[in-house]
Amino acid sequence: MYDDQVPNLDAELFDLPTPDKLGIELTATHKPRILLLYGSTRERSYSRLLTEEAARLLQRFGAETRIFDPRGLPLPDDVPDSHPKVRELRELMQWSEGQVWCSPERHGSMTAVFKAQIDWVPLAMGAIRPTQGKTLAVMQVCGGSQSFNVVNQLRVLGRWMRMFTIPNQSSVPKAWLEFDEAGRMKPSPFYDRVVDVMEELVKFTLLLRERSDYLVDRYSERKESAEKLSARVSQRAI
Repeated sequence: MYDDQVPNLDAELFDLPTPDKLGIELTATHKPRILLLYGSTRERSYSRLLTEEAARLLQRFGAETRIFDPRGLPLPDDVPDSHPKVRELRELMQWSEGQVWCSPERHGSMTAVFKAQIDWVPLAMGAIRPTQGKTLAVMQVCGGSQSFNVVNQLRVLGRWMRMFTIPNQSSVPKAWLEFDEAGRMKPSPFYDRVVDVMEELVKFTLLLRERSDYLVDRYSERKESAEKLSARVSQRAI
């Protein structure tokens, strides 16, 4: 049995992740909030098409999704951070509980279009860390044979942004062969892998919900906060 939104997904084999199945209890009941980023502004961008396919699957897995359009985003530090596209990106970063990053491979690396998006997001915005403790799934599209250069780099980048990158990942070789004229991904083992990745992302996002703050709580930061508090108390006493 298939449906119109995800016609390549066999509903009889589909499993919807829930807190009960994961053996956890959650206070929050809202859908997992997933932000998706892609790394090309071409009219027919295969990283965008793969990202859109991932968003459809995430919705089928019960998530709420938003896709950031990188068109019009200035180069990092080229404009004030009050620019509308920068504000939009940062607000989406804070809104999300998990993310999907997808970039083409260009010269053996992620594209500047993708990296610029991450470079606009600081590790901290005042008291808020916009990416820390959030889940991350990584994907790449290749113009030729299969490569893992970009997903490996995205994993490093995700770790730098203090995110929990899930074990599974997707790399689609010869991406131009994997999508039809309407921009939908054709049935194949590569499509099935994307299904696997999105299913796993939703599971990990639910597992970490209401736990990530404790998991990223650090001795060094508690010590720094205590020293700052002690200094302020001492200043008031003078």
